Amino acid sequence: MKQKIIRVTTVSDSLAILLKGQLKFLSHYYEVIGVASDSSGNPLADVERRENIRCVNIQMHREISIWDDVIALGKLIKLIRKEKPYIVHANTPKGSLLAMLAAWCNQVPCRVYTVTGLRFETATGLFRLLLIAMEKVTCACATKVIPEGEGVKKTLIANAITSKPLKVILNGNINGIDVEYFNCSQEVMNHRKLIKEENTFDYIFVGRMVKDKGVNELIHAFLKLYTFYPSVRLYLVGDFERNLDPIADDVQQIIKENSAIKVWGFQNDVRPFFAAADVLVFPSYREGFPNVVLQAGAMRLPAIVTDINGCNEIIQDGVNGKIIPPRDENALYEVMKWFYEHRNDEVKKMEEQARPMIVERYEQHKVWEALLAEYQLLSK
Repeated sequence: MKQKIIRVTTVSDSLAILLKGQLKFLSHYYEVIGVASDSSGNPLADVERRENIRCVNIQMHREISIWDDVIALGKLIKLIRKEKPYIVHANTPKGSLLAMLAAWCNQVPCRVYTVTGLRFETATGLFRLLLIAMEKVTCACATKVIPEGEGVKKTLIANAITSKPLKVILNGNINGIDVEYFNCSQEVMNHRKLIKEENTFDYIFVGRMVKDKGVNELIHAFLKLYTFYPSVRLYLVGDFERNLDPIADDVQQIIKENSAIKVWGFQNDVRPFFAAADVLVFPSYREGFPNVVLQAGAMRLPAIVTDINGCNEIIQDGVNGKIIPPRDENALYEVMKWFYEHRNDEVKKMEEQARPMIVERYEQHKVWEALLAEYQLLSK
């Protein structure tokens, strides 16, 4: 009889996207149950079918909502008591806090917390103290803490979040990258033709359109660049969040009025957009270990990233991209300008390095095998 694992994320989008393929791989060795709050974009029913696992819908919210959080905690405690798993493994902040508390209450033998993005890094005042306290509680309830990358590990240590041993799995990232899927296949290149204009140099941003991702700085830097180089374009791929950390009103107006900024919205398949672009721009304020940078690299795109956790582990400055300080609009403008002016020489060399560096370090099955080995150590 297989041992039972419960994997918890706050919302089903994370089960569907962040852990795509991993849960099916693990189901060959364990009975896997996925737990998350169901969402219309990636419903749990679809995750069940694709990953060949059982899923349970427990409503959880990313934002702090004490009454709803208490209800969700009670449901998790009840579920874990019923299922009696050997391992509860959680990622994403709110889902992890509730899952580790519930698993601790039930004295689950192995309680695993994978730390991805640390929200307190960009918070201030009492809210920062609250977020730090939440991280400390989550880690205290866990029996094993896995930082998603070396940067996250250093941040946990620097802020005295936990005294538990910290080990990054393989080279970092929670799920690795499917390098066969993220490749410039003929199908992808055919779709690329529908996106790419002739004789333009195209930057791309993929992610949530929020302040925390550096979108305000990106738009202002691009607007300045466009005044000098009218052949540049900027693709924005992702949803705008109106309530949680929205971008500035003037930035929204620039996006709306500037024809060189192409708004594509959320896309299930981002590959044709990567294939149509010349460089990824990802000026985020904080990350754990961003999948977008891995995906772009696998698609042979060099990247402009900020000097933050994850990004500065994937990108080697001057080799497969450039690294700049976060929240620095002028530095972002200068490096975007550099990429345009060196598009026919140094940038081409970066393109040649981009994919091999991702394949060597982050190929998906290597990450899955390394996680399986960690589980098997826990089971002994």
